Amino acid sequence: MSLVKQFNEYRSKMNEKILASDNLIIKRIFNLDTNAYQAGALDIKSKELIGLTCSLVLRCDDCVKYHLGKCKEVGLITEEVHEAMGIATLVGGTIVVPHLRRAFEYWDELSKN
Repeated sequence: MSLVKQFNEYRSKMNEKILASDNLIIKRIFNLDTNAYQAGALDIKSKELIGLTCSLVLRCDDCVKYHLGKCKEVGLITEEVHEAMGIATLVGGTIVVPHLRRAFEYWDELSKN
């Protein structure tokens, strides 16, 4: 199974389980996250690049995969994504490099489709 399919299936399954718990705080956080990435003063592409960069700096592989998927979905090109990942590595330092490797691998997988 591809990295992308495996990640998306697991994420969907677990999000359904989490939301089924009917926890008001969790539902509000999910809703806030969804709404934060809607177009506003910043366009959606810019917000996804910010999300990707922050996720790399914070070293959250799941978040990186999610934002890479959204970057692909909104039409960002490889050069734009790579530039954002370069900035994340600059800001986060060399500790980001292992996550950068996985991010490049995941973007390559996304780009096959």
